[in-house]
Amino acid sequence: MNLREESAARTRAALVESGLRLAERVGLAGVSVNVLVGELGVSKGAFFHHFGSRTNYLLALYREFQERLQADIDAAIGDIAPGRERLLTGTYAYLDTCLRNRGVKALLLEVRADPLIADEVNARHAANAALTEPDFDALGWQHPAAGARLWGGLVAEAALLELEAGRRQSSVRDALRRFLRS
Repeated sequence: MNLREESAARTRAALVESGLRLAERVGLAGVSVNVLVGELGVSKGAFFHHFGSRTNYLLALYREFQERLQADIDAAIGDIAPGRERLLTGTYAYLDTCLRNRGVKALLLEVRADPLIADEVNARHAANAALTEPDFDALGWQHPAAGARLWGGLVAEAALLELEAGRRQSSVRDALRRFLRS
């Protein structure tokens, strides 16, 4: 990678990080191109060069968040066999990553309502459910695909409860463990 490419990559990464910080303060609706470039001190041209549109930018924010989540989950579960332990370990990694990252609440709540990126969100939810389906199968669930899809919604709600509190909530995590016993 040459110096120009390195500089472009740094600018793109800075735009994403700035957007995550801004989303934390003002939600996705408040993440305007003008505010974003003003905060970062880059031109609108730089923004549009990297993303092309605000919708593409929101997709980039969502994808970055999802990549961070998946990397943390993969590292946590390692080679744990499918089942309860792997499912809970991955779930706790998800919750902890949500607490560590900026702008997560906006990405969990608001991105679902944006019709321009709804297909991406739905595809990601389906992919995440496919990753946890073997856990529900190992647990002997009669409908593991449905259980996995519902688990994703339950865990997202748990993340919102912890984000609202600003810290881990033992009652929320205990409730998740208990759901798996029923």
